[in-house]
Amino acid sequence: MQDLSIYIHIPFCIRKCLYCDFLSMPAGESVREEYVQALCGEIREEAYHYKEHQVVTVFLGGGTPSLLSGGQLERIMTCVRENYRLLPDAEITMEMNPGTVTRQNLERYVAAGINRVSIGLQSAKDQELQTLGRIHTWEEFLTTFRLCREVGIRNINVDLMSALPGQTLDSWMETLEKTAALSPEHISAYSLIIEEGTPFYERYGEGCTVPEPLPTPEPLATPEPLPTQASLPDEETERQMYEQTKQFLEKKGYFRYEISNYAKPGMECAHNCVYWKRGDYVGFGVGAASMVANVRWTNVGDIRAYVSLRAEEKKEERQYLSRTEQMEETMFLGLRMTEGVSREQFAHLYDCDMDEVYEKVIKKHVKNGLLSDGKCLRLTDKGVDISNYVLADFLL
Repeated sequence: MQDLSIYIHIPFCIRKCLYCDFLSMPAGESVREEYVQALCGEIREEAYHYKEHQVVTVFLGGGTPSLLSGGQLERIMTCVRENYRLLPDAEITMEMNPGTVTRQNLERYVAAGINRVSIGLQSAKDQELQTLGRIHTWEEFLTTFRLCREVGIRNINVDLMSALPGQTLDSWMETLEKTAALSPEHISAYSLIIEEGTPFYERYGEGCTVPEPLPTPEPLATPEPLPTQASLPDEETERQMYEQTKQFLEKKGYFRYEISNYAKPGMECAHNCVYWKRGDYVGFGVGAASMVANVRWTNVGDIRAYVSLRAEEKKEERQYLSRTEQMEETMFLGLRMTEGVSREQFAHLYDCDMDEVYEKVIKKHVKNGLLSDGKCLRLTDKGVDISNYVLADFLL
């Protein structure tokens, strides 16, 4: 029996954040319901491909999955259970944003099997949240967090974001302190990336034109004006934010197991580890990506097309990964994790020693203090700081 992870994309949000380039959009209740019906149809139709698999993790991402009603979420999870071998102890994660959940819906989410939630806080400072275009406040986050605990959720991740416009080292540390004081089991701490095609790119990037939003049958929510312009932190401040994050969270009992992810012992995100270790995963929903048996594909990115097409028609062109591409992914994904890449596992997968392929790159970065070599090849702390530079060298 082979392990399989399932990703389910819920593309709806109340309003696009100003930095967001994910496939997401505001939409009314009728559009959401039509989408859920199409989503359940795809999940059922594709099940025959995975009769020899057992599902070890499920992840509902977005968008804002917590915009779904409790009944809609129950229908999706019932569809998964009826058509796949979902392990009794499977990790089932749902992303949610503060201010979008009620106790009643949370209770139904838990009844449907949700046992882990990922809450998008980003910052504990309301001004920084406003600058990002977030719809919530710190107090609304606290309410959401407490409700999750009250309905019995014992595995919570909090998403945080540093290097925000107007953010200082002190304000970032305040966000970390307030978050850690709540003792979530997991904290994801990412640096803001200015992506093309977003309002932030218009302001802070090179001036690309913002594309038209994905059309939906219902009127889009009206975005608020951008807040007063604030400057991005300089490189030195951003570096200090990164370094102090690790030091602070380690003192609070969190260990870094991936470049941007920290967990209490035993509470790593099993679903994301599947991605970094190149396990098999199948994605359902508009724009969802899959990788099974070294074959990649992505669903169509237009919601109207997604809703109208049969499951097989939703898939865009498959990519069959070559041996070289598989080795590249093993290295640049595996090295994101602090455990690194096992030399024994590499040899088992590819029937060759790692040095036969990467000896020159490995020696170069070991000499420079960026890699640590042994039974596993790992990034050093110095290597993590400039990981993009190191990982790029493993592309053949």
